Amino acid sequence: MEKAIVTGLLAFGMSGKVFHAPFIDAHPGFKFHAVLERNQKNAAQEYPGVKSYDSFDELIADPIIELVIVNTPNFTHVDYTRKCLQAGKHVLVEKPFTPTSAEAKELFDLARSVGKKIFIYHNRRWDSDCTSIQKVVESGQLGQINEVHYRYDRYRKAIGPKTFKEEPNPASGLLYDLGPHLLDQAISLFGKPISFYKVLGKHRENTKVDDYFMIHLAYPNDLNIFLTSSLLVADPQKAFVLHGSAGSFVKGRSDVQEEQLLKGMKLNNPVYGIEPVESKGRLTIIDDQGNPQVSYVDSEDGNYIGLFEAVYQAIVNDVPYPVTEDQIITQLEILEA
Repeated sequence: MEKAIVTGLLAFGMSGKVFHAPFIDAHPGFKFHAVLERNQKNAAQEYPGVKSYDSFDELIADPIIELVIVNTPNFTHVDYTRKCLQAGKHVLVEKPFTPTSAEAKELFDLARSVGKKIFIYHNRRWDSDCTSIQKVVESGQLGQINEVHYRYDRYRKAIGPKTFKEEPNPASGLLYDLGPHLLDQAISLFGKPISFYKVLGKHRENTKVDDYFMIHLAYPNDLNIFLTSSLLVADPQKAFVLHGSAGSFVKGRSDVQEEQLLKGMKLNNPVYGIEPVESKGRLTIIDDQGNPQVSYVDSEDGNYIGLFEAVYQAIVNDVPYPVTEDQIITQLEILEA
């Protein structure tokens, strides 16, 4: 690596411990330099030498920090990103980037004006599920794709303890929690829709925010994509269903990275990111005689380090980051509508 990007992390809760710190520590292009810990000071136990700051202002005032990871509650993203840019830092921001497309455009413009870059953390593009679907679609085996269903189902009847997700703050609720993942996966593979509509629901007792959504995306050539998520699904359905003129592909949501990271697995473990064999997607192709031919597609390995490699290449070598500004604006226009 030409250089190590000195990086600060704004929180060391679940997302910091699982989705960020292991990767900036493992990737030789980053130096995990500092973390914001307002109360408990735990980061240095796992990452000796990391500096712990008591406040946001102290962290962004550190002159050697080049990149700040904003992994704080959704409603803080705009303010923290703006202040990081004004302090001369690049910023990696968790989804959802902002509550509105207007705020996103303002921040992208600010980044250009100060000569810094904003990256949106869409790690699910590096899920084994997402990369496997991309492989099947790009192979052309399905023919002209006409219908796609993406689902993200959970069963969480109780109101969660994270108030920033359960209170009616900007960018709260299930739509802004899981909607960005599903929208990003659809938009990154199929592009910007020509029209859309969505349905929101509140089904849990005493909920203050939406806990169900369905988004319909319409594309040219009569392609229809349906994105659905609910917190009251006791029997999760297949997460990915694609139908085309030549066949169908069906796969469950089975990326193992989050589960492995939660259990403390290291990135150099030889089984990291590898799905169980039984999680292969089912490909059904209709042959020339009209008979279905069923096969099972080996899953690609999941590896979130690919996102951090993309951030590194964008900062050091000015390689375009794959999660583009236009894709994020399209996503937010759908979320806010």
